Amino acid sequence: MKAHLTRRYMFSASHRLHSDGLSEKENAATYGKCNNPFGHGHNYALEVTVSGPVDDRTGMACNLADLDSFVHREILERLDVQNLNMIPEFDGLVPTTENLCTVIHDILHRGFTPAHLEKVRLDETMMNSFDYAGGAELRK
Repeated sequence: MKAHLTRRYMFSASHRLHSDGLSEKENAATYGKCNNPFGHGHNYALEVTVSGPVDDRTGMACNLADLDSFVHREILERLDVQNLNMIPEFDGLVPTTENLCTVIHDILHRGFTPAHLEKVRLDETMMNSFDYAGGAELRK
């Protein structure tokens, strides 16, 4: 029997949406107020969905402590209260929430092996959320 587990986490980060491949005018037109040179912040809600067979002994598809430990160490400690433009994962990559979602997915996909990573969902605001289930490479 296969089961899915979704775990929720919160973190805060700032970013400026700005592409070096666009002119100042194009950046302003494309990103609007999100192109503010001083940046702006969000309180993100991250959902990580994993799946796996239910272990007969434990009754679990994934040990929550293992998932929590990995997410705290590899995602939250790296991103919480950070300017996303300044972290290595966004060198040459616009830190949109779409790209942030794929970066988080990539970190989880490469490092968390006790269960299968199904998808990552990231709520940026009450109006914007993004899902990524893999299958496409990041564009720079």
